[in-house]
Amino acid sequence: MATRSSRDLRAPIWLSGRDKIDTTVARPRVLDRAELPVDTAELARFLIGKMLVRILAECMAGGRIVETEAYAIGDAAGHAYRGITPRNRTLFLERGHAYVYLAYGTSFMLNVSSETSGVGAGVLIRAIEPTYGTTIMQRIRGTERVRDLARGPGRLCAALEIDRRLEGIDLCQAGPLWLGSDGQASDEIGQSKRIGITRAADSPLRFYVRGNRFVSGPQALNR
Repeated sequence: MATRSSRDLRAPIWLSGRDKIDTTVARPRVLDRAELPVDTAELARFLIGKMLVRILAECMAGGRIVETEAYAIGDAAGHAYRGITPRNRTLFLERGHAYVYLAYGTSFMLNVSSETSGVGAGVLIRAIEPTYGTTIMQRIRGTERVRDLARGPGRLCAALEIDRRLEGIDLCQAGPLWLGSDGQASDEIGQSKRIGITRAADSPLRFYVRGNRFVSGPQALNR
């Protein structure tokens, strides 16, 4: 019987109905850490067009990353700015680990550690274009509006049931949450200032797919 390596993960066999993956479309593989740039801004751009995959009890869910923000070394707006603490220590792991925090006591946010071990910085995943498990995400979010399932970092985490249980996991290993690639190149990438911050507010460290309807934020920043 043929076996599958963890780096060549395929869609779960229990996908059904409209959540089935078209067999003519390349299925995502787990990204290798060596593929990730060792630079926060470069990683934020690199992740545009890559896949964020969540393995749920019912199916595989997730989609194509269409919006990110970089919080680089020494960034006054970043959680690593004042040094390592019990709360932010994941940001100081080598690139490719999940840093999950609760914002304003209501919404979880997913970040990817982005530098070498001991250096604090991260990339916020702001939005994905749903590709897999759309039906289950609609049920979790309680809405049929596909455009709004994961448009914004809080909605994204809610749709994929990302919370502190996933804090610190390796996103470059097959598991409950991972980063992947299906070999498709990203559409044109735009760049703008970041959203919803007051410190270093004008730094052009937000990356997004131009013209993609799943990107969050005001239209003025998405041209």
